[in-house]
Amino acid sequence: MTDPRPIRAMSGTNHEGTSAHNRRVMIDALRVNGALSRADLSRATRLTKQTVSNIIEELERDGLVVPKETVRKGRGQPSTPYALVAGGAFAIGLQIDRHVTRAVAVDLVGTVLTRAETDLPPNGPASGAKVVLDLIAKVRDDLSQIAAESEKRLVGLGVAMPGPFGIDGADNDQWMMQAWQKFPLLKTLADGTGLNVGLQNDAAACATAERIVGAAHGLDHAVCLYLGYGIGAGLILNSELYSGANGNAGEIGMALLSPAGPKRTALEHRASLASLYQHLDISPASHGVYDKIAQLAAADDPRIMEWIALAAADLRWGVHLIETIFDPQTIILCGGAPEPLARRLLAAIEPLPPSVADRPGRPLPRLQLGMTDPWSVALGAAAEPIGRAFDPRFSAIMKDARSEDAVA
Repeated sequence: MTDPRPIRAMSGTNHEGTSAHNRRVMIDALRVNGALSRADLSRATRLTKQTVSNIIEELERDGLVVPKETVRKGRGQPSTPYALVAGGAFAIGLQIDRHVTRAVAVDLVGTVLTRAETDLPPNGPASGAKVVLDLIAKVRDDLSQIAAESEKRLVGLGVAMPGPFGIDGADNDQWMMQAWQKFPLLKTLADGTGLNVGLQNDAAACATAERIVGAAHGLDHAVCLYLGYGIGAGLILNSELYSGANGNAGEIGMALLSPAGPKRTALEHRASLASLYQHLDISPASHGVYDKIAQLAAADDPRIMEWIALAAADLRWGVHLIETIFDPQTIILCGGAPEPLARRLLAAIEPLPPSVADRPGRPLPRLQLGMTDPWSVALGAAAEPIGRAFDPRFSAIMKDARSEDAVA
């Protein structure tokens, strides 16, 4: 008797020279679905039973999977489900924002084991780099106290910060972190920690967090509309995070609301948290600003509601643009906005205008609420090195195939 639940998995390949890809496919299937038997894995990934058995034995030797209690269903043969070992790998995620930096440590299944945050000095990386390195060292030390083998199984450091990357701008442009952009951040972090370091923008990191433990879990096509100091869109296309040629895909906050005329306004100048801070005349660096905005939103403060009405009109246009270009299964409003604010903003964006996504029988709403947690970016950053080490990459298979064709 087969397991009646639907199993989500990417397809493996039985061609020679693809064992690394198949290993990643198996790990991803276990991460998305939980414990699965060898037969379940074979059906879901379209790999032969022998290939699945070989990979399971290899993963078990490497301490990445463990057999669970044998299950008997009906009159068929009993089956043994296999599950990921949470302590099979660890990673650290770092968020660098304009006024604060956060770091978290996670295990293979995305559980946050320890976290810490601290304020960043106003002079950028000149003294901020040491603050960041000290924060990473603290989280790393805390992790070693929690998991004795964490140092041996630490796969890397993921970093997330506001984009866009590689764009020239004025040093005093409040929307761009020019000093940090020009600083050799990756080399400094790699030299200071001895870890492999990857960088992505904060919207992409938040989308990664949604994909692992949030509203995008198990979806193949989703766009995460990130509401932070600025605005971005994390693109999950064909089950993979799409970053673009220069890591700037999804920088929708820079889209112009009115391309014609002398005054061209970018979306994030009117509908981001930074625009809310300006509207309320409060400093984003002040302590307790997150809680203060949450309280004002929960009380339907007239100033908050006025901003919501203006921002919702612009974000409604942004949702229409995303639906038209990417045709996602759903759009997820997420980021660092307090939940009372995000819920009121979500309600104000409705009703959405007609688009290619406006069709009967949709299994998911066109727009839904995701994470409203200031730690979600750091969590997504921590997932990046886990994904780099274990997630399937069909682009890599295509590159291997092109290389083989060239040799032939």
